[in-house]
Amino acid sequence: MPTALAVHGGAGTISRSLMTPAREKAYREALALALQRGHAVLQEGGAALDAVEAAVRALEDSPHFNAGRGSVFNADGQHEMDASLMCGSTLKAGAVASVQNVKNPVSLARRVLDTGQHVLISGLGAFEFAHKQKVELEDDQYFFDEFRYQQWQQTRGTDVYQLDHSGGTDDRKFGTVGAVALDAEGRLAAATSTGGMTNKRWQRIGDSPIIGA
Repeated sequence: MPTALAVHGGAGTISRSLMTPAREKAYREALALALQRGHAVLQEGGAALDAVEAAVRALEDSPHFNAGRGSVFNADGQHEMDASLMCGSTLKAGAVASVQNVKNPVSLARRVLDTGQHVLISGLGAFEFAHKQKVELEDDQYFFDEFRYQQWQQTRGTDVYQLDHSGGTDDRKFGTVGAVALDAEGRLAAATSTGGMTNKRWQRIGDSPIIGA
């Protein structure tokens, strides 16, 4: 059976007038790498779930998207990330919300799916789970991005929050990332990851880790 893989780099659009050749090249290279990682799994006969995890991990590793390394700042100047995976053949799902310092939240969500004890865990509990599962962690500096920092400075100390796809003329508005794959066995899977909204509060949980949202 033919395989298929689709990835996206986030909600919103970037105006052509603001897209420099260098920036477009960076985005295209990051998306191409995500496709390459996912396709490599499928070409070796791997499962769709493994393919979407690999693809989204690549996007989380890029500073160009609001997920993983490129996540926005919350009201406290920290990074709280959400992610989820879903398997079409087994109908199993795993998700994490408001996790900090986890390099690849999508892989932590995969551990939630694989253990099968819960569907969604969040905050401190998710961080403790990450330690027990020995997933890769990074310090706060790893997630620092000057552009994201300036976004936060514009809303810091106010009740305003900012979606990556809400108005403005920013030339780096891409947000929540995701992937969908179909493997050779006909199994379908999807994964998504996000840093949420700039200046969000109170361990706000968005729709990305909510299955069916």
